[in-house]
Amino acid sequence: MKKVLKYVLYDILRNRFVIAYTLLLLLISLAFFGFEVNPGKGVISLLNINLIVVPLVSIIFASTHFYNSYEFLELLASQPLSRKTIFFSQYLGVSISLLMAFLIGVGLPVLVYEGTITGFRLVLTGSILTLIFVSLAFLSAVITRDKAKGMGLALAIWFYFSVVYDGLVLSIFLNFSDYPMEKATVLFSLLNPIDLARILVLIKMDVSALMGITGAVFQSFFGSASGLAVSLTALIVWFISPVLVAFSKFNKKDL
Repeated sequence: MKKVLKYVLYDILRNRFVIAYTLLLLLISLAFFGFEVNPGKGVISLLNINLIVVPLVSIIFASTHFYNSYEFLELLASQPLSRKTIFFSQYLGVSISLLMAFLIGVGLPVLVYEGTITGFRLVLTGSILTLIFVSLAFLSAVITRDKAKGMGLALAIWFYFSVVYDGLVLSIFLNFSDYPMEKATVLFSLLNPIDLARILVLIKMDVSALMGITGAVFQSFFGSASGLAVSLTALIVWFISPVLVAFSKFNKKDL
């Protein structure tokens, strides 16, 4: 597996898109911190990049790479290699490459300008979101052999978590406004990794009051040690579950 992973990783790291993605994140991060006197405002600006751009790039690049590597996967399948080696060498290669791009582009500037617990949470949640959406990308790519359908499914997944989910939750709150829904917001947050990442960073910046009445609930739950443990566990589940399902399907798939 090491030899296959090394080849995949070397091939991806030479990809111009990955290099451009790294440089773009680095330039944006330096610009945000350079133009803001208060580093905290730079963190808030980078949070938007974490929640929108990072998941989008991760799911699109991972899906594209999987489909473009299909002939290579077929070649590997004809060799005395297990499906586990083939699948996870691809998955780890993409994940490590995008994770390195994020850590260089965002992690290093945050470490220099805002090396606090808030900055650490920003980098941690961005890293986990990268892994989560790579996992979701591989799942969508394994589900269908058709590249157009697979890319469409990947975009639909990103759009759902980034836009549609918040609209659905808001409509639920409006329809059940006569009932106490504050505690339910905690459960809804755990069901969306992007919302969960947003809350984990904002809570540490003491801006929960901007979230309205539910801000106190968020502060009480996510601000505690047990709440943090539950949140990180939920993010890990979001990261591991899709890739395990994807591997299960890939293992039975006729290449």
